[in-house]
Amino acid sequence: MSTKPNIVYIFSDQHRGDSMGCVGHPAIITPNLDRLSGSGVTFTRCCTNSPLCMPARASMMTGQYVCEHGVWNNLAQADPTGPSHVRNIRDAGYHTALIGKTHLWIHDSWVRGDRYTHARDFIPVQNDWGFEDVHELHGPLASIRNDSEYTDYLAQKGLLETHRNYQAEYYASWAAGKAKPWEEPPCPLPDQDHLDSYTGRRAVEWIQNYEGEKPFYLQILFPGPHDPFDSPAKYRQMYNPQDIPPAILNLPGDPQPLYVQGVLRWSGIQDMTAEQSQILRSFYYAKITLIDEYIGKIVNALEEKGLADNTWIVYNSDHGELAGDHMMSHKIVFYEGALRIPCIFKPPGGVTGWQTRALADHLDIAASFIDIAGGKPLADSEGRSLLPQINSGPNAPDAQEGKEVVFSEVVGFTMARTDRYKLAAEAVTLKPVELFDCEQDPDELHNRVNDPGLEAVREEIIENYLRPHRRRLDESKYDNFRETEARRMKSGRGPLADKKLQPEKGGR
Repeated sequence: MSTKPNIVYIFSDQHRGDSMGCVGHPAIITPNLDRLSGSGVTFTRCCTNSPLCMPARASMMTGQYVCEHGVWNNLAQADPTGPSHVRNIRDAGYHTALIGKTHLWIHDSWVRGDRYTHARDFIPVQNDWGFEDVHELHGPLASIRNDSEYTDYLAQKGLLETHRNYQAEYYASWAAGKAKPWEEPPCPLPDQDHLDSYTGRRAVEWIQNYEGEKPFYLQILFPGPHDPFDSPAKYRQMYNPQDIPPAILNLPGDPQPLYVQGVLRWSGIQDMTAEQSQILRSFYYAKITLIDEYIGKIVNALEEKGLADNTWIVYNSDHGELAGDHMMSHKIVFYEGALRIPCIFKPPGGVTGWQTRALADHLDIAASFIDIAGGKPLADSEGRSLLPQINSGPNAPDAQEGKEVVFSEVVGFTMARTDRYKLAAEAVTLKPVELFDCEQDPDELHNRVNDPGLEAVREEIIENYLRPHRRRLDESKYDNFRETEARRMKSGRGPLADKKLQPEKGGR
């Protein structure tokens, strides 16, 4: 039996970093995440490398920035035979498995150019990434037309039509710009048949049934709390919306970058009241509480099998959720609600829990997993293993020190986040479009990109960080992104389906 530790990576979809009790949220119910944090290390300023699903997940898998792997939107996918931290872990002697929604392949058949398919058809793609056991699922909206083990399960129980009708009604209202998240009815399925319940239960069963000689690396990828906020009534009843702090109701300050204009239009909630934002958030938090319950079951399964003292448990997400902030929902912007993500590392057996403000990102998480496994590092990745910092403890001189800068990229724009400032620019021209002083303006109400008093800050970030980062840009992949965005524009899909909202191509 190997003495190498197991790794369980619990990865949710669209969980914002401030929405856990352990980081000080006054209303959310997350006892099991709080328990993990209490015996682990919590990185309170971990940032996504992209505030959008497929780009963020590609960075998490490859240890590459968006400008390198080229997945600028959800209409492209990274090369599964390219860099992969999972494959490097497998090659270090691990049995690798996944349960849930990887979103490493394009779910829209109109992009792929084929018919709607079953998730099992993409198992070879996951094998290329390095996964040996694959229980692949779709997200809630993709499951309207696409099949998976989950839709097969619902069909056997006579619940598939109920599920699909619910999701289709939400999608139709959202696509028409009429979705009001505070009016979303609860999930019509029995609690145990919710998509996130199914995912958690399958993960527990996998742990209970694993009898291999190798250590295992298990990714558990919950499809929630991604919209729709279809939390079951049981979990909604745990919340009193009046106890929940409302969203930041101010519209983004001028000038508004193109991607912000697009998400504002896409969200369609500019008439939302403070009370409605509290209801919206209660539905979103209730979905997180459901996932938290199954995280507790996963941890219990490890303990009951005697694996907890030789298993790293890590909780993380692909990106956050605006949840009404700045009168927007979803993501695809660089505001803190979409940018910051949960990041908890619980070592085998646990430690006395502590927190760090060190800047970190998905690249660091991938590097940390390889470090745990003793695998081959990803070539030319700027990911840094967090293990030395975790192992040194809260009193080490560098306990609160992280990267000088983290980068996040989406739909042709790049953001550099330093300890104090956040600057976003067009990825190719480096024309700045957004600048926030995160210390003086934590709610990001004042875009100071044109403030002459911050000209030196702006130039320093561009020259010291953005310009060197731009050298990593794969221009052929960027051109492919432009082509897929043009296709999206013709189809009328998505927040940037408007030519005037496209980033500049020139200036190389």
